[in-house]
Order: sequence, then C-alpha cells, then structure tokens
Amino acid sequence: MVIGHNFIGGSRSAQSSTLLKSVNATTGETLPYEFHHATEQEVNQACEAASQAFKTYRHTSPEQRAIFLENIADELDALGKDFLEIVSQETALPLARLQGERARTSG
Repeated sequence: MVIGHNFIGGSRSAQSSTLLKSVNATTGETLPYEFHHATEQEVNQACEAASQAFKTYRHTSPEQRAIFLENIADELDALGKDFLEIVSQETALPLARLQGERARTSG
C-alpha cells in the first residue's frame, strides 16, 4: 500500500497540501499514486534527524553496521513483485533488470 507521506526520523509526515503524482515513464499516463511534497520544514527536520542518527551510527562496530545493512537488504528484498512493477512503470526499466539491480544492491 502506497501512503505517500514523507518518512522523517522514524515518523510519517505530510505537512504540505501539494501532491505529486506518479507517472508511467513509457506512456505518460498518471498512475494512482500521490505523494506529499516535502516542505522546507520537513527537509530541515530530515537533515537534523540524519545528523543525530549519524552521531550514534558513527560509534557502532563493523559487526553492528553489517547487521544494520543486512536488515536493510532483507527489507528491500521483502518488498516483493508489486514494488518492482511500480518501479518498472515509473522508470520504464524491464522487470528482469530491476530484479537484478535489487539482488545486486541487497547482495
């Protein structure tokens, strides 16, 4: 399910009433996905959250970082075929290439 909110510091945010529509890159057709445009305040909040997170992350061990990255890879892999189909529509890249790109990224 696509919600279309920004994700900042572990929380969803949708301060702007400006919505961006997803577009099929091959046909130009508008897809049924809308996303809230990030406000300047949300961008600043995201930058601050990233800065704070790095202050903790920089002190983690290589083993902790490896586990963190493996968890991200597992989540990316778990998104499934629906995710790849949306990405294919929005980028005009074939599913086979996207499957390979995802496998290479999570590998």
